[in-house]
Amino acid sequence: MHHLCCRHFLEYDFLLKMAATLCVKLLPKQGWLPLTQSVRHGSKAVTRHRRPMHILKQKLMAVTKYIPPTRVIPPGAYPSQTKHVQEDNPLMLVMKRNLNNVFQDSKMIAVVQNSASNAEDMMILKHRLNKHGITVKFFPNQVVRSFLKDSIYSNMAPLFIGPTVMFVSKEPKAKEMLSTLRASPQMTLLGACIDNTLLTAQGVVSYSKLPSVAVVQGELVSGLTMLTSHTASMLQRHPAHLSALLQQYVKQQSSEDSTQGGPKAAEAT
Repeated sequence: MHHLCCRHFLEYDFLLKMAATLCVKLLPKQGWLPLTQSVRHGSKAVTRHRRPMHILKQKLMAVTKYIPPTRVIPPGAYPSQTKHVQEDNPLMLVMKRNLNNVFQDSKMIAVVQNSASNAEDMMILKHRLNKHGITVKFFPNQVVRSFLKDSIYSNMAPLFIGPTVMFVSKEPKAKEMLSTLRASPQMTLLGACIDNTLLTAQGVVSYSKLPSVAVVQGELVSGLTMLTSHTASMLQRHPAHLSALLQQYVKQQSSEDSTQGGPKAAEAT
C-alpha cells in the first residue's frame, strides 16, 4: 500500500512538472528575460607565448626521435631498372632490310597520317600517285623506329606515331604529291625527307613552289649565252670604240673611288 502511494505521488509530480514546462514554452510571460545573457567581449591580446626549448632538450629530442623503418617493396611492384634487349625476329630483319633499300633508292620520303581511310579510297590514291611515279609503302611503326634509331634519319622517328603510310619516289615530286593529297582529306601530311633534308608539312609546300632544276638550268644557260653574245659583239667593233669604252670605265671607277674616299677621310678627321 505504501509503495502504491509513492508511485502515484511520483507520477503526479512528473505530470505537474511537464505541464509547467509546456506552459512556460507555449505561453511566455510579458517582460520575461533569460536567466543567462551572452555578452560579446572584444578580442584580447595573447600574452602567453611558448617558451623556447633548452638546447640540451632539443638535442635529446633529436637523438631520441623515432625513425620508422623503410618499407620493403614487394618484388615485381616496380619495373626493373635493367633494360631487356629484345632481339629482332627474322621477319623484322627482312622488313628493316627492305626499309633500308627504300631510304637508299628514294630522294623523297613523305610521312602521311591515315585517318580512317577505307580500302577503296586507298586504291584510288595509289593509282593517282603511281601516275607521277610515287609509291605507297606500309611498314609497322615499331620496325620503322627501330631502323631510324641507328641511322642518319633518326630525326624522322617522331613522325611515325599512329596509323601512318609512306609516299616514296626516286625523284622529288612534292608538287604532284600535294595536288594528289588535296583530293584525299582523310590523308594528312606530317613531314618529309627530300634530298636528305627533313622538312615539315609547311616546308614541303614551300619546296613545291620552287622552280624545277630544268627551269633553273635553262635560265642560267640563257643568261650566260646573253653575256657571251654581248662580249662577242663588242669585240667585233672598231678598236677605237673599245678604247673609248675602256677610258670611260676607268673614269667611272676613279670617280667612285674619290667619292668613297671623301666620307672616309671626313670620318677619320
